[in-house]
Amino acid sequence: MLVASLVPAALLAQSSKELNINQAIELGIANSKNLKLSQNKIDQAVAQLAVVKDNALPTGTASFMYNHAEIPTSTFSLPGGGSTLQLPKRADAFVGTAAVQELVYGGGKLKYAKESTRLLAEVARLDADKSKEEITYAVINTYYSLYKVLQSRKVVDQNLESIAAQIKQAQRFFEQGIVTKNDVLRFQLQQANVTLTQMDIESNRKVINYNLDILLGLPEDTEVKIVDPTLGLKTPGALNEYIGQAMANRQELKQLDVQNKVADFNIKTVKANTLPTVGVGANLYYINPSGNFIPPTNQYLMPVTLGATVSWNFGNLWTNKNKVSQAKIEQSEITIQKDILSDQVKTDINKNFQSYQVAMNKIQVLETSIAQATENDKLLASKYKNNVASVTDRIDAETLLYQAKINLEIAKADAGLAYYTLLKSTGKITQ
Repeated sequence: MLVASLVPAALLAQSSKELNINQAIELGIANSKNLKLSQNKIDQAVAQLAVVKDNALPTGTASFMYNHAEIPTSTFSLPGGGSTLQLPKRADAFVGTAAVQELVYGGGKLKYAKESTRLLAEVARLDADKSKEEITYAVINTYYSLYKVLQSRKVVDQNLESIAAQIKQAQRFFEQGIVTKNDVLRFQLQQANVTLTQMDIESNRKVINYNLDILLGLPEDTEVKIVDPTLGLKTPGALNEYIGQAMANRQELKQLDVQNKVADFNIKTVKANTLPTVGVGANLYYINPSGNFIPPTNQYLMPVTLGATVSWNFGNLWTNKNKVSQAKIEQSEITIQKDILSDQVKTDINKNFQSYQVAMNKIQVLETSIAQATENDKLLASKYKNNVASVTDRIDAETLLYQAKINLEIAKADAGLAYYTLLKSTGKITQ
């Protein structure tokens, strides 16, 4: 019996997990499939950079060939009555070559290719940072959604406890003939309505909790225990401070800066097409006409040649200028895109900044309204006990109080989420 009583408790402990918001973010980042995909893109870019670097290495080729010839006509007379040559019936020959080539100067195109590929790898890293920001914000958003539902459920549970007490009091008053049966029924109807709200809240909690489990990589039946994320809400600073942070930290702006550098290298690469190229090489030849794989002494040739090649496609001097113009236009488009994005960032930050200020102000207003609703609830409770106020007035006062409490908890959560939304728009949410 002791073991049977402990097993359910153990199972319950395994299916719940308390997480503060930072721990949730860490889990979300560690288990994000999108981030794993982003890392794979980084690995691809780094591998491409290694391939481009390999292009700077010398190239080498080697070949070995065997030839066998059958000669049906072995007598050959030279024209003009000259001497006659006697040829063998068959002949064998071995020919081998080996060559090493190195591009010494290619107009700087190899250097530009390496720099462009390195910058593209940097773009992939910035893209991964952007994905990390999106995952962080998704975790925060879901975490706050669960917090709002849990706080609403907490207030509703308190409301149901209060209604249950009101029903007991109304039953006593009815038995004493102070109130009518209708008063009891009104309280019971209020209880039923609040219970329906409680059922809806619980359904929403299960949906959001499941989504958070998936997002964090937890078992799908894990009940996440929330730690109040609204503690220590910060007072908003100056708008210009947030805009300055965004201009320095937004990943999209950094990506456009890097892409602008890539476009600059593309222009240099196109211009390099008008420059000559210089290469050096060495060649080794092996000629063995003896027919033996290992020839007799002095019956094979093995010349070694060294050479340098300079080539220049000077036709590019007049066919390349439009390509340069096209590359410059593409770079100009990137500059325009950054200007457009900068304006969008500013408007986005201003909107989020104003939303955060409004959310903080709502908390102050709702705290005042709760104080007023609490005083009104006490007053109506006293009047109802003294049979001065109606049951409708009593229920309305209590409903206003608990609705104000729910609104306050939701406002605190909205303010916290608004703060993180503002941080996200500055590009500093992962910091």
